[in-house]
Amino acid sequence: MASQFPPTLMRLPRFFTLAVCPIFLFGISIAQAQKPSTAAAVTEYVKAEMERQHIPGLALLVVRGGKVVCAEGFGLANVELHVPVKPETVFQSGSMGKQFTATAVVMLVEEGKIGLDDPLTKYFADAPTAWKDVTVRELLSHTAGFGDYPKDFDFRKDWTEAEELKLIESIPLAYPPGTSWAYSNFGYVTLGILIHRVTGEFYGDFLQQKIFQPLGMKSTRIISEADIVPNRAAGYRLVKGELKNQEWIAPMVNTTADGSLYFSILDLEKWDAALYTEKLLRRSSLDLMWTPIKLKNGEPNKGHYGFGWFIDERSGHRCIHHDGSWQGFETAIDRYVDDQLTVVALSNLEAAEPGKITQHVAEMYLGEK
Repeated sequence: MASQFPPTLMRLPRFFTLAVCPIFLFGISIAQAQKPSTAAAVTEYVKAEMERQHIPGLALLVVRGGKVVCAEGFGLANVELHVPVKPETVFQSGSMGKQFTATAVVMLVEEGKIGLDDPLTKYFADAPTAWKDVTVRELLSHTAGFGDYPKDFDFRKDWTEAEELKLIESIPLAYPPGTSWAYSNFGYVTLGILIHRVTGEFYGDFLQQKIFQPLGMKSTRIISEADIVPNRAAGYRLVKGELKNQEWIAPMVNTTADGSLYFSILDLEKWDAALYTEKLLRRSSLDLMWTPIKLKNGEPNKGHYGFGWFIDERSGHRCIHHDGSWQGFETAIDRYVDDQLTVVALSNLEAAEPGKITQHVAEMYLGEK
């Protein structure tokens, strides 16, 4: 999901840090493996980068060799109430949530309930004729020809699932399926509806039952601004040099499968750990998700995208990553799986660049001898 509002500049109050890097955190042993100089350098770098980017609050997670080496909160989760960011602070996911949607679909593939090469018309009988050439695999990899939210999309209308599907179906494909790559939030919205049709359950409930609850991800859930959500951060944007609260979005628009989740860095540590195992998916399925999908002509897609993840080489290291942007929040996760290093940054400012922070922090750890 992508924010619709342009960034501006302002000066924010200097922030403080709530650090748990390294200590014992709520029963989690924070490893002492990193050099103190690296840990201190990371903290100073993040503080400086937050000040440069004018970010009110940020949570940073570093996991190395299966151990949490840093879980640290910087700045303010709520500026009005002067509430600090803590490791358990809950942020909105933005498009980082796509990796959970993709995992849910692949779970159903493993169960034989969905086929990756099934045409969409198998599940959407009233869909446009062009959808008969679109496969589930292409939706997962953004190679289906689906578009994105139109410029005139009304984010303040409480769209029903049926209404949103009708809108998606009315938009012609941008290119023949499997012949190009273009990032598509509407493709993942459609995958959420697909999960609902196959299982009979709202995709968010399916995620709770099959992923979040089994992994003990207690704060991770579908967005609801009406519910009481402990440790929820506020999202912000900059308008003409002033810090403003996030724009209001209709409740149903905040429940779609393109990235409408709450989570914390503590929950993402559990998610990261599970991805090194076969608790959720077979290794062969994970490898498929983390391999850039090839187009029909045999060439790799230009997005270097698998299923719910980007895959790149960074300074000779394979990196599986994704970022997110939505309603006053920017997020990033970088997983250097061959090095067993994961860095996550969750921030509460629209147009912030947490991906720059995760990449630089990873380089600091990878650069250690």
